[in-house]
Amino acid sequence: MTSQNQSEICVSKEGEKMSKGEKREAVNIVESKEWYLADYAPQGVPTSDHLKLRSVPLSLALDSIPQAHVAIQLLFISIDPYLRTRMSGHDDGLYFPQFLLNQVITAFGIGRVIRSKDDKYIEGDIVLNAFFPVAEYCVVPSDVLIRKIDPAAGVPLPEYLSCLGVPGFAAWLGIQVLGDPKPGSNVFISAAAGGVGMFAGQLAKLKGCRVIGSTGSDDKVRLLMEEFGYDDAFNYNKETDLDAALSKYFPNGIDIYLENVGGKMLEAVLNHVNLHARIPVCGMISQYNQTWTEREGVRNLLNVVGKEVRMEGYLVASYLDRFADFAKEMESYIKQGKIRSKLKMYPGIESFADSIGSLFSSSNIGKVIIQVKP
Repeated sequence: MTSQNQSEICVSKEGEKMSKGEKREAVNIVESKEWYLADYAPQGVPTSDHLKLRSVPLSLALDSIPQAHVAIQLLFISIDPYLRTRMSGHDDGLYFPQFLLNQVITAFGIGRVIRSKDDKYIEGDIVLNAFFPVAEYCVVPSDVLIRKIDPAAGVPLPEYLSCLGVPGFAAWLGIQVLGDPKPGSNVFISAAAGGVGMFAGQLAKLKGCRVIGSTGSDDKVRLLMEEFGYDDAFNYNKETDLDAALSKYFPNGIDIYLENVGGKMLEAVLNHVNLHARIPVCGMISQYNQTWTEREGVRNLLNVVGKEVRMEGYLVASYLDRFADFAKEMESYIKQGKIRSKLKMYPGIESFADSIGSLFSSSNIGKVIIQVKP
């Protein structure tokens, strides 16, 4: 551990003069800020009534760390829409169980090993984990760590939570594996400027498809076309008739629709699908802040039968055997400059609640990440 890190985690004893032994013990104790769920939020965006920040003492002394565990200083935390679904208090077709009240919230993250009781990890290793606590420091079993990251690989660390993380993997699965794109296929991406959508459209373009995206502002429409290479895009907030809009943008119908929105958008799409169209369902963000009885229904599901559409929900955890294929392909695209990424970085662990709210803002662009210690 560097002297800088030691000074960061040293806790004094109310300004008293300490002996050498006391100083060594002080270096091993941190007051770690962490976020927990105080109450469920069945509707709307969670607020300070639901999400609370607290400080807890944590021992980093080597003899206090169990065997096959590591002590971690968190560097970056991924903010993804599925986190909202774990805060509603209702298990209705969700990705994971609800967070337990008064327990620390967990999320995908990147951390630095600062103490290790596992020979496979040493101090300074940069590691990735799907269930890090949303905190400054933690002690976790080493077998939950997904991989080590080489900082010298030429890829900025936050991109391991973006193009090389869950958003990129979800986009790759939806397009490459479930969408099965062919050159000339007509592809529609909803929430196209979001963490998944921005990569899905670029991947479809790399497969020779014609790609149209929908998004929530004119600025993001320009972003899709000028930076992400979409053939066209539209602002759904300006379209009073989504069915008419899709008639204009897809005169020859839709072959692949990456579903990220649900509700009215899905209903409109089902009026324009071609025979044997594929609809990989990654999420339905327009529905996350409502209880299921208040969500918008889809009235034309019969089109799925008549057009023999394959509509399939998927979780990235079910395709981990394909992660190596994805990483190899995506890393190649990154090095060739064929994939672009957009990050929204929030400074400090204190910004977690604000970052959750930003996911549902029409101004949000790209992948949302917290830099734990700016």
